[in-house]
Amino acid sequence: MQRFTDCVAVVTGAGSGIGAQTAVRLAQEGAKVILAGRTLSKLQSTADLINRSSENAVSEIFQTDVTSEEDVQELTTFVNQKYGKLHVLINNAGVSGKSRILELNASEWDRIQETNLKSVFLVSKHLGKLMMETGSDHYPAIVNVASLSGHKAGAMIPHYSSSKAAVINFTKALAAELAPYGIRVNSVSPGFAETPLTADGLKNKRFEEAIIKNTALRRVGSSEEIANVIVFAASKEASYMTGSDLLVDGGWLIT
Repeated sequence: MQRFTDCVAVVTGAGSGIGAQTAVRLAQEGAKVILAGRTLSKLQSTADLINRSSENAVSEIFQTDVTSEEDVQELTTFVNQKYGKLHVLINNAGVSGKSRILELNASEWDRIQETNLKSVFLVSKHLGKLMMETGSDHYPAIVNVASLSGHKAGAMIPHYSSSKAAVINFTKALAAELAPYGIRVNSVSPGFAETPLTADGLKNKRFEEAIIKNTALRRVGSSEEIANVIVFAASKEASYMTGSDLLVDGGWLIT
């Protein structure tokens, strides 16, 4: 399918995992994709992956820190000057960490909140204005990547769980604000999938077995499976959906 022909898309945290796979899917389906992230080498790896996936795929790298408003403004200026429009925004940048609440440093709390929540606010604020100017011919859409942990607090990740719960509620508020402009805003909450954030934990056999035992489908998901849902939420096929959170957890919450 070519659901994003002539569309311009920005994917934050595009250097690996879900962000990289989402960028590949968007490019394969015709979008011109701007890969945004901190680490140039990772972004280049995604760009190479896109180039190998399709002869006609188009991607560009923009190295940036999405927790910095100045950097986000520069990203917005780049997209505006290069394309003058934006149809799809995927807020995927995220980090995690482990700590008990009573042992959690304020600096670590701030690091998680800034990357997982503040970045969504900043990128949506600035690029959202460009999307308003683009108009609704292509059903402009924002998809924020939240988490299963935003629905159910996880042990040892209070800062991560809190940030992702906030992303879900921020999504609803943004959806209400941008609806008059024809811009849809939804979030996707992945469960346990193979990503850089879960790689260390899944190396532990007992941890992996516990995850599988508590997942209705009895397996860990993949980055590609999460990307499939993100791309759907951004597409015209979801044109009447906004303010929703799509839980993609293999049935974790129903077990």
